[in-house]
Parts: sequence; C-alpha cells; structure tokens
Amino acid sequence: MPPATSRTAGKHSKASAAATSKSRKKGLVKDAAGTAASSGAARKRKQRTASPKTPGRGSKPDVEAILRGLKQAYPAAECALVHHNAWQLLVATILSAQCTDARVNMVTPELFKRHPTIADMAAMPPEALEPEIRSTGFYRNKAKSVTGAARAIMDKFGGKVPETMEDLLTLPGVARKTANVVLGVWFKKAEGVVVDTHVQRVSQRLELTRATQPQKIEQDLMKLLPRQEWILFSHLLIAHGRKLCVARRPKCRECPIEKLCYAPDKTWSSH
Repeated sequence: MPPATSRTAGKHSKASAAATSKSRKKGLVKDAAGTAASSGAARKRKQRTASPKTPGRGSKPDVEAILRGLKQAYPAAECALVHHNAWQLLVATILSAQCTDARVNMVTPELFKRHPTIADMAAMPPEALEPEIRSTGFYRNKAKSVTGAARAIMDKFGGKVPETMEDLLTLPGVARKTANVVLGVWFKKAEGVVVDTHVQRVSQRLELTRATQPQKIEQDLMKLLPRQEWILFSHLLIAHGRKLCVARRPKCRECPIEKLCYAPDKTWSSH
C-alpha cells in the first residue's frame, strides 16, 4: 500500500488538472462569445458606414429625368386621333379600344362625313352603324356605345359633350380612359392620366407602378407626376411605346432614357 502522503498528493494533482481543464473551457467560451460580439459590432459599423445604395432596380424612379428625356425625344407628342370637335374625339376614342389609332383615322373621316352631328348618330339604330365601323373590331359593342352616347348627350346634356369626369362617365361606352382623353385633349382639363396599353407597359418597365389594373396604374402615376404634366405624360409614353419601347424586343440601344430603366426584358443595357 502506498504511503498516505502519496495518495493525498495524487488527489490534489487530479483536482488541479480538473480545475485547469474547467478554466480552459470557460476561457474558450468567453473567447468565442467575445469573437461573436466583435464580429457583430463590426458588421453594424460596416452597415453604418456603407456607401449609399447604387441606383438600380427597386430604387425610386427619377420622374424629373424621365420627363426631361421624353420631352427632348418627342417634342411634338400629341393625340394621334384625328378630330375637329369634342364629339369626334369622343367617338374616335371609343372606336380605338383594341384597335390602332391609324385604323380609326381611316374610318372616321367618312363616318363623320355621312353623320356630321351628334343628332345624326343619335337617330341611328346600332345595326345601321355596324358596317361603317366593322374594321375597328368589336363593332357591335362599339356601335351600341356610340349611338347610346349620342342619345344620352342629346337627352341629358342639350346636345353638347359634357366637360366633367362625373358627367362623361354616365355615357354608354365611356370609362376613365376615354373621359381623360376628351377632358385632357379637347377641354385641356387635367383630371387624370390616360392609361392605354403603351402607358401601362412603359410605366411598368420604368418602375413607376407595380399595378396591373389601369385604374390603379393611373392612381400611381397621378401621385408621382405634377398635375400640370398629367396630360402630356400620356402622349409622351404612347409615342415612346410606339417608336422604341415596343412590347417585343424593345429598342433599348436607341432609347433616350435607357440609363433610367432597369426592366428585366431589356435587350441592351449600359449599366
């Protein structure tokens, strides 16, 4: 049997080793915690000192620059529908639904020659008008809208096209797009923004709206644009949509505002 002093020394040695191991483990835990804290603090400092967000997809659109660029590119932008009074513009706009302005302009001269007044069209049954507007498409519905609008104007508004959004929207076949065209182009009243297929496509590509419904798109554009630009802005986007920002394979190399656009379907990019 080993001496008592030897056994006691062994016990002390084991206890000392255990204490040292425990101390080392605590040190490692503290070191890990300290490292994590340092890393977190470094990340926070980096976030605070990071450079501002680079302009790009998701950034707030530069509306002033967009307006400036489009005005320079399309100084003569205006309504393409040929008309000589408010009634002709109203009819032409109704006929332009799902139809090109060029086609409408081929139909309306003869149409207004045969039926020059609102009263003339109000006296027509829709079936009589259908053959004259067949080439514009959806001619049955359009004939009902045109003759119905003519009768409503004669009965409710003394034979004159109304000049308010509220009154125009009571006419058959007239929604906000048509009312905005008549109010803005003929009466020079900015009550809203015209949203057609070109305006919808271009405004979405420029990230001016994420909406897909015309009324919601219009509301978004009205919030972004100064009121005095509402009428012209539609003409600018329509001109741009027809010439360069077409639906398929937009001509991005020729675009005057390409640097302001981050659309996912761009065919060329400078950034």
